[in-house]
Amino acid sequence: MIEDIYYLNNGYPMPKVGLGVYKISETEMETAVMHALEVGYRAFDTAYFYNNEQALGQVLSKSDVSRDDLFITSKLWNDYQGYDQTIEYFNKTLNNLDTDYLDLFLIHWPCEEDGLFIESYKAMEQLYKEGKVRAIGVCNFKQHHLEQLMDETEIVPAVNQIEFHPYFNQYKLQKFCDKHDIAVTAWMPLMRNQGLLDDPLITDLAKRYDKTPAQIVLRWHLAHNRIVIPKSKTPERIEENYNIFDFNLELTDIAEIDSLDRGARQGKDPDEVRIGTLK
Repeated sequence: MIEDIYYLNNGYPMPKVGLGVYKISETEMETAVMHALEVGYRAFDTAYFYNNEQALGQVLSKSDVSRDDLFITSKLWNDYQGYDQTIEYFNKTLNNLDTDYLDLFLIHWPCEEDGLFIESYKAMEQLYKEGKVRAIGVCNFKQHHLEQLMDETEIVPAVNQIEFHPYFNQYKLQKFCDKHDIAVTAWMPLMRNQGLLDDPLITDLAKRYDKTPAQIVLRWHLAHNRIVIPKSKTPERIEENYNIFDFNLELTDIAEIDSLDRGARQGKDPDEVRIGTLK
């Protein structure tokens, strides 16, 4: 299905819907990932910080889906920034995931005050040139982080993975990313259900489209050309979150959801994150 693929700025195909595995434990991983594969997921988003790369790798390795058909993303944790440590922990990630390459490798947070994200990214550029990763990018980078990165490195990030949901609509940042052909991936696309899915507008649209509130919100993301990685370990939710390609939202409904923006960031402000501050 062409509609479910996003072609990154280097031409590499990335599924528009992936399974986020943050806080999915080893015991829960097999049920969640196997069901996701059955439903049709091929993209899986993890991180060294999640402490579950190995569990994800074990499940994917024993599935019937070939490695070539999978899209695996992981991230460099803050405490391991720096050129040499980036290489070291990338290799640890490969070992954990039981694979010889990653599809996408990201810097988890800029940690600007520590001054290491440029050299970390340069190490990632080297890994990319060596063919060990198919695309490189960042997470939680604001415009000023991206501007500095692009001024001091060679390869424009393929992806910026940022907090994004109707209550925190980073429209200006997405506009900047769009201008520079940087794909936006929304983490926390459903706001971890902190009231968003009970919003009267969302529930009304769900009734009108005969869809669930989560499907309405995820379809809104796709309408804005974003990639989404909703996290779930519940088979029914995993299936629900993937089955969003059989309808489109009207432009007026998209605009109404846009208007819900409250600037309600749920995660940390990237400007405030430093090495060692998140555990």
